[in-house]
Amino acid sequence: MRRTSRTIGRGAPRPPLARRAVRAGARIAGLASLLAVTGCVHRMSEVRTAPGAPPGPAIPWTPQPGALPAPPPAVPATPIPADLLKTAQNWGLNDLIDLALRNSPDTRVTWSAARSAAAALGAQRGAYYPVVFGQEVTNRTKGSAVGGQFTFLTTNTEPSVVLNELLLDFGGRKAAVEEARQALIAADWSHNAAIQDAVLRVEQAYYQYLNARTLEKAEAAAVKEAQASLDAATLRHDAGLSTLVDILQAKTGLSQARLSHETVQGQIQTIHGVLATALGLAANTGFEVEIPEQDIPLQQGTEEVERLIAEAQARRPDLAAARSFVLKTEAHVRQVKSLDRPILSTSLNAGRIYYAPDYNYQDVYGAALTLTVPIFNGLTYHYNVFKAEADAETERARLDNLRQQVIFQVWSSYYSQKTATQRVATSRDLVESARQSYEAISARYRAGVGSILDLLTAEAALEAARAQETGARTDWFLAVAQLAHDTGSLWGPRASQGSDSP
Repeated sequence: MRRTSRTIGRGAPRPPLARRAVRAGARIAGLASLLAVTGCVHRMSEVRTAPGAPPGPAIPWTPQPGALPAPPPAVPATPIPADLLKTAQNWGLNDLIDLALRNSPDTRVTWSAARSAAAALGAQRGAYYPVVFGQEVTNRTKGSAVGGQFTFLTTNTEPSVVLNELLLDFGGRKAAVEEARQALIAADWSHNAAIQDAVLRVEQAYYQYLNARTLEKAEAAAVKEAQASLDAATLRHDAGLSTLVDILQAKTGLSQARLSHETVQGQIQTIHGVLATALGLAANTGFEVEIPEQDIPLQQGTEEVERLIAEAQARRPDLAAARSFVLKTEAHVRQVKSLDRPILSTSLNAGRIYYAPDYNYQDVYGAALTLTVPIFNGLTYHYNVFKAEADAETERARLDNLRQQVIFQVWSSYYSQKTATQRVATSRDLVESARQSYEAISARYRAGVGSILDLLTAEAALEAARAQETGARTDWFLAVAQLAHDTGSLWGPRASQGSDSP
């Protein structure tokens, strides 16, 4: 009975395989608990990683409160000169260009870059001057002598003046100055290019605006002519000389003319916003420009294309900037190569040592010549030379590419202007012939001879001819402006010499 009760109290005996399974299950459960705890420990804390990351690759990030940046301060209104602000009427092209250059952020960027490059050149030229500085060293020393029998405490104060100067570095300093100088020249040319780009944008927007205003006048005339045709058709119908179809067709023509007129009026507002943006003003700024009535000087634009290409090669500021970048990289190659050459420098110092507590003093001075000869630097010098040479070759390739682009741009602009000149002359003849045809057919129709279809056709032809003439005139002005920009002659023959006069 005792043995049996012990057996019952301890449980029934299990096979060895069952015991191993139970132990393995316990280990797995323990490992799972450990992994769960580890996951809780290593899970990214939302507090420590705020503002956090998206929870998944397909879920957008939702900013937490305070993660959004503060709204920027209100931008001050763009200043407009007082003389232009008085009327906001009859702004000429020169006024628009002047206002755009005052407000253009692109020219401010390039101007600041040029000033930065000028400061960098001044900093590099400082290498030709000695470096002088003053320093003061105070030492307090406690020591012992004779096996610790004597203990002393000293305080020394040593003010001094130090002069260091680089005497010779075999062209490295000169190459660094030349590199900075060419960088400044490139920045200046880039500024000139930004100015010409800003002027071209204003001219393009200005002539497109003039085109829309002129086209609006032409469409208004077409509306009047369509109304006159409707009146004539109504009179003929009332007199019994035509049917209701003539009135309906005339009304259709009038509706089409009004629709074209309204479309052009909407385009005027859009282009007005484009012009205001080119001036650096808000699109809703109210102003009006002068609409010149002078004739187009068609005799311009007859220069030979080869001469214009040669002028572009000499005047284009972006091309000059690219040449300066090439010279800059070549100077950088020389500067990097000089780093493997010896450097001779000198150092002079003079000072006075004061001894506490009586502050007795002693004058000290020193002079040194230091010759540094590079031997090995882990091939860093060689790879720097390789990199500088590769950068120089890159700038040469960019210069060659830009040369080809300049030639193509001048070639394209030249023939675009020639085509525009021919179109202006042809469109004038087209308008005159269409006007005479419309007047003749209109007179016949009023006399009861012609048909309404002939009248509407002549009216549409006259409207299209006026639109073509307006477009041809605008294309001519745009072609002239583009050719001046592409040849670098936007500021006149002295532009390449840095003249301030347009």
